[in-house]
This record gives sequence, C-alpha cells and structure tokens, in this order.
Amino acid sequence: MTHEVVEKVKALLPDLRERAQEVEDQGQISDAGIKALQDTGFFKLMQPTQWGGYAAEPVVLYDCVRLLASACSSTGWVASIVGVHNWHLALFDQQAQQDVWGEDTEVRISSSYAPMGSGTKVEGGYLVKGSWAFSSGSAHADWAFVGGLVMIDGNPADFGTFLIPRADYTIDETWNVIGLAGTGSNTLVVQDVFVPEHRFLSFLVMNEFAAPGAKVNTEPLYRMPWGTIMPTTISAPVVGMAQGAYAAFVEHQGKRVRAAFLGENAKDDPFIKVRVAEAASEIDAAWRQLVGNLRDEWELVLAGAEIPMDLRMAARRDQVRATQRSVGAIDQLFAASGATALVKGTPLQRFWRDAHAARVHATNDAERAYVMFGDHTFGLPGVPGMV
Repeated sequence: MTHEVVEKVKALLPDLRERAQEVEDQGQISDAGIKALQDTGFFKLMQPTQWGGYAAEPVVLYDCVRLLASACSSTGWVASIVGVHNWHLALFDQQAQQDVWGEDTEVRISSSYAPMGSGTKVEGGYLVKGSWAFSSGSAHADWAFVGGLVMIDGNPADFGTFLIPRADYTIDETWNVIGLAGTGSNTLVVQDVFVPEHRFLSFLVMNEFAAPGAKVNTEPLYRMPWGTIMPTTISAPVVGMAQGAYAAFVEHQGKRVRAAFLGENAKDDPFIKVRVAEAASEIDAAWRQLVGNLRDEWELVLAGAEIPMDLRMAARRDQVRATQRSVGAIDQLFAASGATALVKGTPLQRFWRDAHAARVHATNDAERAYVMFGDHTFGLPGVPGMV
C-alpha cells in the first residue's frame, strides 16, 4: 500500500517543477516551500512514534525524495538530508531527544558530518569548536549535527556527532556554486561551545548497533545500519534527478526539429531512441538495486535477524553504483540534446549540473566503496568505512 505521505508529496510536484529555477536563483528553498513539505508529513517519516512520527520503512522516505528531486533537485537534496536527521536523533540519548523535540516536534536539524572541528573532553561534556562547510538546508534548521574527533589530553579518543542548538553557532553564507545552488549548503561556525555528554553520539557505537536511543525507540527502523541509511540519503535524490532529466529529455526531443539534418524530427532519429532506452534501463537499475537492498535489510530487521556483512557491503556498493549509473545516464542524454538544451533556465542543463554536484559528495566516492567491497570479497583486512 502506498504511504499517505507519498501521495501528498506527489501533489507538490507540479509547483516544484515550476519553481525550480526560482529556488536556484534564490540560493535556497523558500520558507513557504519548506512549510509545504512539512505539511505533507514528510519530516515525520523517520521520526519515532513517541515524538509523533511514523517510524516508517526507509523506502517510503527515499521514494518521496526521488519524486521531489525529479521535480527540483535542490528540494529533493535538502529534503533527503534534513529528513534523515530525525532517524539519527532517535539514536541519541533520550535526554537529547527531549532537548530537541520536547517543546516542538516539528523542529528540524541540519548537518555537516565531516570532522572539520573537534570536541575537547571536559567535565560533563565537550568544548566544541570548528567550521563546518556544506550544511544543506541550514537556514531552515533549529539545531545542527556536526562531526568531529573527541580530544582527550590532546589526543583523539573517539569520532562522532555533536548536537548543537541554533543559538550556539553562526551561519556563514559561503554557498556560491554551479550545481545544487538552491540547497543553501552554507558553513556553520562554532566557537568553544559546551556540549553536554548526552548530545554526543559515537560513530563506533552506532556501527555496533549500541546506540542508546535504540533502547527507547524500539521500532524496526532504528535497527537499520547507519552505513545503509546515510549513504542512500545521498544517492536517492541523484536517481530522482536522473528521472527528472530523462523526462525533460523525452519532452524536448519530442518537439525538437534538427536544422542541421534538414529538418529531421529528433524523435525519428534511431540513435536518440537507443540513448533513451539505455538511459532508462540504467536509471531503473539504479533504483531497483537501492530499493531491493533496503527491503532485504528491512525484512531481516522485521524478523529480528542480524543483517549480514555481505548484504551491508552490497548495499554500500550499489549505493555508489546508483549514483554512477544516474549521472552516466544524464550525461548520455545531455550529449544528444542539442544546443537549445544549454539555455539557462531549461531543466535538462540544471539537472545535469545538479547531478554532477551531488556526485562529488564524499559518500559517492565510488572507488573507495568498490575497494572496500573487494577487500571483503577476498577476505582481506581492509578498513571498512560506513557500512
């Protein structure tokens, strides 16, 4: 059965397509755009039931993200990242959840997980400082997750996420880019802010399925692996961008007359038809593998079984492959689109730029994920990363 939120998200798509260029020009999603998305219940999909959320199967969130990104890349990207943060918060100590959701369950969180700062251990918590770039949707968030090392006596002792309220950081407007320009992925600056112990969560603890929040939030969703959920958050919108680019290409070619070929209708060109078929197959394969792995893991979680490392590795492999396939499909279509597709404001060139911007995210570093999979396959002592 289709989730009610998916149907509500579908209703937003025509307006999102109409306003996609406006979002890019403004450099971020409007307050009204975020409110419309909030009203669908989207941000509650990964939120625990104790805080009024759905604690839904992860595929529901990513299906919504795919649809959103097919209409407006930046909206899909921000929705995916901000939307998954409620899943992450659910793994934190109950007090941290109370701090964020105790007075308002609609509160949103942005993030920048790379260790661009650190937290020095002090009595009762950490003294955090640093400058974290690329925090998508930060203008619409009341809290932030920032990644960093825990320092004890000048030495790194742990690596994880610090949860910081909006009053304790500033936002530098540094986002001036050629792709995903509407995501408002600006820089968070933190200067010697005290973060209590309950607002820190170690990545090691999460990877070992020992997060304190999962003891309270007992829904199946919170037993899914970090290394599947977070990377899929980055690939799902790219698949959506590819679907949006494909739809734009088909519409464009259906009307295009090729002056260089004596007025030939582009839709009659057999080579165009080959590109359409190949691109469609690549995009479908990307989505089917993403969804298939998620559902395989979900079924094991529902059965109370452990998710084997073979499946977790496959999910990570196919996550980066989904991005590769999607970007490759867009490239194949764009190369056959003709000069009119270069015009600013047209959807195909915007999807092309946005997908390439998404490709450079660290989670989409395909070669590293493939080597990790190869090490596992051959039983080699590689260092696993985000599985």
